[in-house]
Amino acid sequence: MRFGIIILPDQRWQDAARRWRQAEEYGFDHAWTYDHLGWRTLVDGPWFDAVPTLTAAALVTSRIRLGTFVASPNFRHPVSFARQLTALDDVSAGRFTLGLGAGATGGSFDNKVLGGPELTARQRVDRFAEFAALLDLLLRTDHVTWAGRYYRAVDARNLPGCVQQPRVPFLMAANGPRSIALAARLGDAWVTTGGRSDDPAGWWRGVGEGLRRLEDALTAAGRDPATVPRYLSLDASGVYALSSVGYLAEAAGRAGELGFTDVVTHWPRPDGPYAGTESVLAAAAEQVLRATVK
Repeated sequence: MRFGIIILPDQRWQDAARRWRQAEEYGFDHAWTYDHLGWRTLVDGPWFDAVPTLTAAALVTSRIRLGTFVASPNFRHPVSFARQLTALDDVSAGRFTLGLGAGATGGSFDNKVLGGPELTARQRVDRFAEFAALLDLLLRTDHVTWAGRYYRAVDARNLPGCVQQPRVPFLMAANGPRSIALAARLGDAWVTTGGRSDDPAGWWRGVGEGLRRLEDALTAAGRDPATVPRYLSLDASGVYALSSVGYLAEAAGRAGELGFTDVVTHWPRPDGPYAGTESVLAAAAEQVLRATVK
């Protein structure tokens, strides 16, 4: 089992740098940040962009993989975003993973602040499919021209291309059948937050069902499910994974039994979402992460 940590971009870099360095020192395999213009109850507080945050994180770390959790079409355009991703991949010396998702429904701040139209669930997946397909092409190919329903590109350039070839890996968030089929076709890895449920037990059942759907989609796409990493966002269950060391160990073990290769939790905050203590994080690093490596 590999472990990841999400560090929200809600601190000035003079304070945030410590967390990224410590994530590597603690032994996390990967570290992530949200890619939003603002997020839920934190929308009125400090918030920084994901791309420069991850670029700075790359400069204060040397081993840990870094990524977006997750970028979406809600405010990104594939042409300009591809340039940013190429730079991130270069600065991190090939340690960057692009987490991609369809984007939250019309009530999300990212959509509202830009005055964008509210899309149906089908339209959001259609846009996501075009967004991912065009990004895939832009990161692999020089001189791209594209005329789609949602995006256009005219002779877009990509030199020097990605450090990681043929492009940076895509970690694709998907729960529904159409987005799972897209992840099976374009994704190098899959991540899920599970479905909506009133209780953790129901959430875990849904997570297992989603994993089976992914495996079926991968087989239908002619891919071996065993070759595709499967990530689970533990905190989406409604129970914060770092509420205790014991719970993190239990949840990671349960995820592994289901067939997940990676689990992800959040860096504890003093209050609000993911409220917790860094003492639990430090103990978890010693007793769970390092014990797993041993």
